[in-house]
Amino acid sequence: MRVLALGGGGEMGAAAAEVLAADDSVTGVVIADRDLSRATAVADSLGAKVSARQADATDHAGLVALLRRHDLVVNTVGPFFRYGEPILTAAIEAGCDYVDICDDPEPTLRMLELDGRAKAAGMCALIGTGASPGVSNMLAVRAARELDTVETLVTGWNIAAAQPETSHTGPGPGAAVVHMMEQISGTIPLLREGKLVNRPALEKLSWHHPGLGVLTGRTVGHPEAVTLHRAFPTLRSSTNVCVGDKTALRALAGLRRLIDTGALNPERAAGLLERAEKLLPSETSDIFRRGTPPPLFAVATGLREGRPGVAATILANTPGFTMAAATGVPLAVAALLVPAARRPGVHTQETLIDADDFFAALAPHCLGNPPAGRMTATTTSWASEQENKRAFETSPLTALMN
Repeated sequence: MRVLALGGGGEMGAAAAEVLAADDSVTGVVIADRDLSRATAVADSLGAKVSARQADATDHAGLVALLRRHDLVVNTVGPFFRYGEPILTAAIEAGCDYVDICDDPEPTLRMLELDGRAKAAGMCALIGTGASPGVSNMLAVRAARELDTVETLVTGWNIAAAQPETSHTGPGPGAAVVHMMEQISGTIPLLREGKLVNRPALEKLSWHHPGLGVLTGRTVGHPEAVTLHRAFPTLRSSTNVCVGDKTALRALAGLRRLIDTGALNPERAAGLLERAEKLLPSETSDIFRRGTPPPLFAVATGLREGRPGVAATILANTPGFTMAAATGVPLAVAALLVPAARRPGVHTQETLIDADDFFAALAPHCLGNPPAGRMTATTTSWASEQENKRAFETSPLTALMN
């Protein structure tokens, strides 16, 4: 399989390329980036199977020609509200299978509308596969399996875990931070009463997490909230939230107000956030506090044997504590599963990739090489306190919380 790592000179693309290059099914990886020096540095670090070239993602004709020489493109060019749909359109035209880390709900919905064109082209696209969305979707699948009928899903992430590998050095703020400013301001799409609606961002939401009690977070615009109902037709409500300490959440709320009143645009707000080093943990242990979920979690409510129930699944092991590792490694793992799972069309992870296959493939890339059976930990409202405690004890991440 010939893989094009578009945007592979960046942190997340480089993390994905390392995993792809090491896999025997991949015959070659091309690191394509507008910054040739960065692409070359990544390629040189990954061995003879990997090469570099300069590419402009906004040059449609040139991009289509490049894509036609590859079997799969792994796209990490962001922000996706600008680049997701045009690059997927180019991949469809080229007939090249496609995987990305799109974390914006609006382009996610637009890209899903390209399903018919993708089917006609015979190509397979998997959008939104990284940490959140991606791993979080797989956690939601595992939590939902515990119930006979799923009515609500809350997917979430710990804001302290969303730290970059290194300081951003390019012109302007990093794409990931601009994305965050877009998705904590204005209105965001959510599933309510079985329908997609727009609500103000950063609304307070509380939920019961078995084993941890009542937790509180703030709503964020992420694809999980607008895609999971496609896999769970009985779903009435779906929300993505961020959790974190009060200082971080207050800072986000302040930036939201400045953006919503027009005092700042998202790019300037993102620049301020990048300079706010106090929002980033100084040590890994700062990510975890007693009573706070680990970096990624999903909570499902519904019916089990005719009675109300709650099931929560957390990520129990991780490929690393930076955005690059937490996003890039799952991206590569999912990309490697696409050839076996592929169906023409545009898919999200929960509708294309089997959760058990995903976590089994992710496990060898996680810290300590955990067994596949310990990649997640699930607690339920019908289990005893002791049973839920034992579930948490299987996780080295939750050990940090206690």
